[in-house]
Amino acid sequence: MPELPEVETYRRFIDELVVGQTIVAFEVKDAHVLATSEDLLRHAVVGSRVTGTRRLGKNCFLELSTGQVLVLHFGMTGDVGAYRDEHDAPRFTRVALHLDTGLRVAFVDPRKFGRIRLAESVEAYQKAKKIGPDALNITTEQLKAKLSHRKTLIKPLLLDQSITAGLGNWIVDEVLFQAKIHPERIANTLTDAEFEALHEAIQLVLTTAIKHEATYRHFPASFLIHAREWDDSATPGSDKHQFCPRHPDTGIDKNYVGGRATYTCPVCQPAAQ
Repeated sequence: MPELPEVETYRRFIDELVVGQTIVAFEVKDAHVLATSEDLLRHAVVGSRVTGTRRLGKNCFLELSTGQVLVLHFGMTGDVGAYRDEHDAPRFTRVALHLDTGLRVAFVDPRKFGRIRLAESVEAYQKAKKIGPDALNITTEQLKAKLSHRKTLIKPLLLDQSITAGLGNWIVDEVLFQAKIHPERIANTLTDAEFEALHEAIQLVLTTAIKHEATYRHFPASFLIHAREWDDSATPGSDKHQFCPRHPDTGIDKNYVGGRATYTCPVCQPAAQ
């Protein structure tokens, strides 16, 4: 699933291609991905100039000269592409925006869980969907205000898009590893120092992922993500069992927290007693 770093990469790609351009056609190849009616989308988009792009969590926005925004949500397998001639259209292109330069921007989605819709503004969409502050912008104080009174496991709370937008499963595991917090800690037991560490880890993980355009193999060796390849039949000490980047003799644990596969280091992230 495209997470915040992938969507930010998509946004920058789109921003470079479309800002200042006029959309001259709205081509729908598969209406399944439309969350607003095709006629309404076409009427709103065609003839509009793209004045900017924004991102909130996993949502990308094209700001139109009408004041409205085109909202792109990429679902499980969404992506973007660009082409000029039909025979060069990416496979699984569902919608294409035709620009006055002759370029076409493709909304690509093999599994068709992504959605395109119209909204009056980013702020109106955020309110309607009850989306929290973007994870790149949330402050330590906001995190504390949202979490410090909650008697719930920290990992599911960080995955809750109404608390902070943009954190997916692997990101939360990485954040908690970097902050040295066990995913089953109860949120209201975190200390002020741990909230500071949590905030710093969110910024570290997201900025690193964006810097590398979400190409995870290029992440620093100190990141847990390199140890997420797992063979359930392997035993600690075997070649197929992954180890903590900080403690080479310590095998990474795999469990399920809130129904989600979760990876932790038992030394870095001791379970709460």
